[in-house]
Amino acid sequence: MPRVAHRPDALAWQVFRGSGAVRAGLLTEHQLRSSTWIRLRHDVYADARLARDHGLACRAVTLRAPAGTRIAGPSAAYLHGVEHAASFTDDVHVLAPAATGLRSQRGLRVHTVQPRPAAGGPPLDPAPRAPGIRLENTLPIPTAGTLVRSDPATAAWETAVWLEPVRAVGIVDTLLARGLTTRAALAEVAVRTAGRTGGKRAGWVFGLADAAAQSPPESHLRVRLVLAGLPRPVAQYPVRLSSGLVLHPDLAWPDYRVAVEYDGRWHADADQLHRDRQQLNLLVGTGWLVLHVTSRRMERDLAAVVREVRAALVSRGWRRRPPGGPR
Repeated sequence: MPRVAHRPDALAWQVFRGSGAVRAGLLTEHQLRSSTWIRLRHDVYADARLARDHGLACRAVTLRAPAGTRIAGPSAAYLHGVEHAASFTDDVHVLAPAATGLRSQRGLRVHTVQPRPAAGGPPLDPAPRAPGIRLENTLPIPTAGTLVRSDPATAAWETAVWLEPVRAVGIVDTLLARGLTTRAALAEVAVRTAGRTGGKRAGWVFGLADAAAQSPPESHLRVRLVLAGLPRPVAQYPVRLSSGLVLHPDLAWPDYRVAVEYDGRWHADADQLHRDRQQLNLLVGTGWLVLHVTSRRMERDLAAVVREVRAALVSRGWRRRPPGGPR
C-alpha cells in the first residue's frame, strides 16, 4: 500500500515556520523534509498542495518580515488581482522602514521608506496602505498572517518606478482596465510624489498607460512601437462599417487608417482566429491597411515589425518629425 503522507490538520494548506512546527511537536525534522512540504525560504515551509504562485511567495516573505513592512509594487498588483504582474519565481517586492535593516536577498527585493522631511513637511511615503488580506491563524506556531500591501494606485506608482517601462505599462494598463484604480487616482499619486526619486518616470509611464488594452502582450507591443519612435496608436479603436458592424482593431492610427492586430491571443483557438480574420478582412475592404503581429515575431523580430509598421504609416502620409517635436 502507498505510504500515507503525515500532514497534521493544523498545518494543512498553511505556510508556517518549520522550527515552530518541530517545537510544537507537530512534525519531526525528518518529516519536514518530506515531499509533503515545500521549503519556500529559510525556516519557512508550506503544504505542497498549495498553488505555487506569487501569492504563496508573498505569504512566505510576510511570515518573516519585520513590523512595518508591506508588499509593494508588482507584488501588490498581483495581490490585487493582476495575475501577470509576477510569478512564483519572481522577486517579492516589499517596502520597509530603513530602521528594520531588511536587505534584498534571493527572492526578495527590498525598497526602503524614505525618512520623513523636517518638521512641518509632508511624509514622503507615497500613500496610505490598503487593508491587508487576512489569513486565519489559530495555530500554536507562527503562520503567514495578514498580507499588508500597497493600495492599487500606489502599487502602480511603485511598479512604474521599479520595473522597466514595457512591463510596467502592461501592469498599469490592467489595473486601469479592471477598475482597480483610475486615471484620477494615478494623477493624484503622481502629483503627491512628483518630488521623489522616480516621480518623473512614473508620470511618463502613467502617460503611456491605456485602460482599453485587452492583454499584456498588446500593451507591450504598443509601448515598444512608441519607444521605437512611431506615433502612439489607439488601443481598441472603434471602426463602424457601413453595415453597422463595429470593429475594434488592437492598435490603430485612425488618421492614417492603419491598424495592427496581435495574433497571440488566438493561437490555440482556430475558430476564434477564423472569425477575427474575417472581420479584419471587412476592415481592409473599407480602405484600412491591417498588419498582423504574432507573439513570436514580437519577441524575436521586433525590428522588422517596427520597419513594417513605419512603412505602412509613411505610405499613408505620416512623416516623422524632428526629435522633441509633437507627433
